[in-house]
Amino acid sequence: MIPSMNELLRVVVAEAAPAAAGHASSGGLGDFIVGAFKAGGPFMFVNLFWLAASLAVIGERAVTLLFRYRLNATAFIEQVHKMVRSGNLDRAVKFCGMAPRSPLARVIRAGLINANRGELEVAKAVEEALAEYTPHVSRRVQWLWSLANIATLVGLVGTIVGLIGTFRALGNVPAEQKQALLSNGISEAMYNTGFGLSIAVLCIVSHLFFSNYSKNMVELVELNALKLENLLSRRGSLEVIPSDSDVRAAS
Repeated sequence: MIPSMNELLRVVVAEAAPAAAGHASSGGLGDFIVGAFKAGGPFMFVNLFWLAASLAVIGERAVTLLFRYRLNATAFIEQVHKMVRSGNLDRAVKFCGMAPRSPLARVIRAGLINANRGELEVAKAVEEALAEYTPHVSRRVQWLWSLANIATLVGLVGTIVGLIGTFRALGNVPAEQKQALLSNGISEAMYNTGFGLSIAVLCIVSHLFFSNYSKNMVELVELNALKLENLLSRRGSLEVIPSDSDVRAAS
């Protein structure tokens, strides 16, 4: 005989209360995690792999964007413009070489190297550098969205498999064992759902942060590259261009 929905709810509540009390008494997060993987079945370990992949992508993007590509853009561009105005192009190129990993420094350096070859060559060099280096900023960020979907679907598969196995077994066990079997099956289903959704939330939040961060970084590089092109185009045949502070002092 298949139990009604009310009977199922009563069984779940009756079994969940002592289980929650047991977890509260043990109080250990490690015990809870071990118990979840034991009760969750094989799909918990499948999602564990996707969690490791997600953490690897998040860690790599965090190190790259927040540390390797980090550069004080305002101070950097100010120094470069000052050197260009004073005619020290070689010094400006060497200054950009001091930050070889930064996309901003690489793009600016490409424009400075071609500064004496004409405005068109500068524009071509900057455009080529932008096409080469800016994709590195947003690399692998889109993976996080795919990983979120995969983890959610794997958790859903684990949930369905757990429920199917439970309801198939209900008709083949004595009545006194149905309550425990039903409780274990629902626990397996909920653990898979919760674990998959937790991974998805982590990936979506990280995707939101890194996508906005990389977008702002690319826009900053493009803006400063345009400013450099305009500055070099105003050089003309002059060796020294007075800075804004020099103009104000002279006036």
